[in-house]
Amino acid sequence: MACVILTPQECITQKVTLTYQYSWIRFHFYIIRKGIRVPKNSILEESIRIDQFQVNAHLIVRDLNCCKDMELLERESEGSNQTVSTQSSLINGLPDDIALTCLARIPRRYHSLLKCVSRTWRDLVCSKQWQSYREKHNLTETWIYALCKDKMEQLCCYVLDPNLPKKGWKRIPDLPPHCLKRKGVGFEVLGKNIYFLGGCGWIEDATDEVYSYDASRNAWTEASPLSTARCYFACESMDDKMYAIGGLGSKSSDPHSWDTFDSNTNTWTSHMDPNVVPEIEDSVILNGKIYIKCGSSAVSSHVYAVVYDPLNGTWQHADSDMVCGWRGPAIVVEDTLYVLDQSSGTRVMTWRKDRREWEAFGRLSAVLTRPPCRVVGIGKKIFVVGKGLSTVVFDVDKAANVDGVLVTTSVPKLPASDDDVISCKSLSL
Repeated sequence: MACVILTPQECITQKVTLTYQYSWIRFHFYIIRKGIRVPKNSILEESIRIDQFQVNAHLIVRDLNCCKDMELLERESEGSNQTVSTQSSLINGLPDDIALTCLARIPRRYHSLLKCVSRTWRDLVCSKQWQSYREKHNLTETWIYALCKDKMEQLCCYVLDPNLPKKGWKRIPDLPPHCLKRKGVGFEVLGKNIYFLGGCGWIEDATDEVYSYDASRNAWTEASPLSTARCYFACESMDDKMYAIGGLGSKSSDPHSWDTFDSNTNTWTSHMDPNVVPEIEDSVILNGKIYIKCGSSAVSSHVYAVVYDPLNGTWQHADSDMVCGWRGPAIVVEDTLYVLDQSSGTRVMTWRKDRREWEAFGRLSAVLTRPPCRVVGIGKKIFVVGKGLSTVVFDVDKAANVDGVLVTTSVPKLPASDDDVISCKSLSL
């Protein structure tokens, strides 16, 4: 097969298309069929490996304006005057399974562009098939979502791509207007959806309304309502189920109730247990169990916690030695519990289960953190998100101490913002 080498100038002259109408993946396979090599450090850098049916395609586009019409180029090269037929497949000339193998490897930050190529591509990117394939082949990427309250006391939501920290936080538009003024809203992730649950207002009783944000479609919809209206409650998800626990409800609500949402049936189920209390401060999932940090009990002023085991459906009190050090937002990284203690500066504590004691992991710089902060984990990294979305990041395996202060990286905060961070969650697509 003859090999043609294109110089940078010839790339521009040929005007190979990279428009919304045609994908760069199709250009990959045009390059392969024609034996065209694009030199390194030219306008386009190609890195393509085809091994049987496993295709790893990666294209770096340095000048999106260099291209006009790839189909025209292909027809001219083949000397064909045939009319281009309307394609029903994902990529013309390729089986859909191979096309999916290629497209699924495109980074998540480009998925919004993929949806602009065609209706077929849009439906694919938003489908369960797409998510399942990326999960199966370890292609998912995790982004962080933060629920905040601005200076007007209105709710707002932001997203951060940890792979592009310098680009900072981006605001998610079009929150449901009914939610904007609510307080005590539940904020949880299940699958590819973010849920706003319940909440109340100064003159508004607790509500059972639930709204869902589909991260693949970038769209809000109303979801199945809670079994019980509630606000200021614990919200966690585990094993395709979401839990809304305790909190304050309407006058007719039982303060010892909790609800479970099954994503397979799209329904809520209500439960009762005397160990569930309305005064809830924090929650975390550890070793397959849900831990709920409660406020002061009716018989004692000390803080305690209850734990729910989904295997047998029972609640019981958590061990006091673990609860006594739970003095701030908690996160679990690789089965280890970390707590951000903000009572005196900003200090990270870790629970050593084998020794049944809390241990200081390190302090965070007071210059970089703006309490009150929330925490979220991705892999072995912990993200500490504070006022104005000021964010510091450290790896629990690689974190180094300099005079007791953890060495961290940071994400630019929002300019001229003092938004309070209510909750942070991670979502993988």
